[in-house]
Amino acid sequence: MRRGRSLPSLTLTTEDRETLQGWSHRRKTAQALALRSRIVLKASTGSTATAIAAEMGLCIQTVSKWWRRYAASGTDGLLDESRPGQPRKLSDADIERVIVQTLESKPEGATHWSTRSMAEATGLNQTAISRIWRAFSLQPHRQENFKLSRDPLFIDKVRDIVGLYLNPPDRALVLCVDEKSQIQALERTAPLLPMRPGQAERRAHDYLRHGTTSLFAALDTKTGKVISQLQRRHRSVEFRKFLDIIEANVPAELDVHLVMDNYATHKTAAIQRWMVRHPRFHVHFTPTSASWLNQVERLFADLTEKQIRRGSFRSTLQLEGAIRHYLQHHNQHPKPFVWTKTADDILNSLAKYCQRINDSGH
Repeated sequence: MRRGRSLPSLTLTTEDRETLQGWSHRRKTAQALALRSRIVLKASTGSTATAIAAEMGLCIQTVSKWWRRYAASGTDGLLDESRPGQPRKLSDADIERVIVQTLESKPEGATHWSTRSMAEATGLNQTAISRIWRAFSLQPHRQENFKLSRDPLFIDKVRDIVGLYLNPPDRALVLCVDEKSQIQALERTAPLLPMRPGQAERRAHDYLRHGTTSLFAALDTKTGKVISQLQRRHRSVEFRKFLDIIEANVPAELDVHLVMDNYATHKTAAIQRWMVRHPRFHVHFTPTSASWLNQVERLFADLTEKQIRRGSFRSTLQLEGAIRHYLQHHNQHPKPFVWTKTADDILNSLAKYCQRINDSGH
C-alpha cells in the first residue's frame, strides 16, 4: 500500500523527461528550476513526497507544491509566474554589452571606465551602469597590488612553513619572527576633532616627526602570545639581543622553530654563530617576496590599524609606551591566527593564476 501524502500520479512523456533532465543538469539553468525538475523526476519513479523531501533535504510542502504544479500545467507549471511591478527596462543584450565593454575595453584618454563615461559610450544612464556593475561585482575604479616570488626554492619553502603551521612538531614551539622597523612617532599639528553624528573623526593633514623606533616580535603560532622588544635600531646586534630574549622566555626542554624572512640582518656571521651555540633553534626562511607566509605580519598590521595609524605621539617614548600597552593587552587576551590553506591549495591557486596570465593574450 502506498504511503505518504495523497498526490496525483505522474507519468512523464519522453519529451517532458528530456526537458526536465536538461534543466536539472545544465549549468546555466536557474538553480530553483533545476531543483523543481529533480523533484518531478523523482516523483515520476514512484517515490512518495515524504521520501523525496527526506532525500533532498526539503520540506514536504515544497515537494507537494511542485508535484501538483507539474500535474496541473506540465513543464510550464515549474516556471516562475510573472510578478507585479514595473516592467524590466534593461534587456539581456544591454547588460551583456556593458559587461563586455567594461572587461574588454578602455575609454578614450583614460585607464578605466567610470559610470559617466560608460553611460555615454552605451547610451544608458549612470544608475543603470551602477546597478549592472554592482550586480556583477565590477569595480573599475579599484586596483590591487600583488608580487610573485621568484625564489627558486619557493615550493619547498612553502611546504616547509605551511607544514609547521598545520602540523607542528612535538615538544617544539613555532615562532614567527620579524621586526617592524622605522615606526615613526608623528605628532599632528592640531588636535583631533572627535567623531559626532554624521561626521567622521578628523585630523590635521600635516605632522611633526619625533624620531623612530623598531619593534622585534616573535609570535607563538599555537597560543597567539608575543615575545617582543623595542630598539632604536635594527641591526644584527639588536637582533641577536632579541634572540637572547627568546631563549630566556622559552622553556629549555622545547625545540624552537623560527619562521623568518631573508633580511640581511638575519643571516650575518654573528647570527650564524649564535645559532650554532643554540642547537635547539631551527630556522625556516620564507621565500623572497612572500612575507604573507609569516604570520607575525598579520600582528604588525593589527598594531598599525588599532594603535599607531590614528595616534599622535609627541616623542618616541610615548610611541613605545603605546606599542607596549597594545602588546600587553594582546598577551592578556591572546588569540592565535588560524591558518587554513594547505601547501597544495596555495600552489594550485598560483598555478591557476599563471595559467590565466599565460592565456590572457598580453
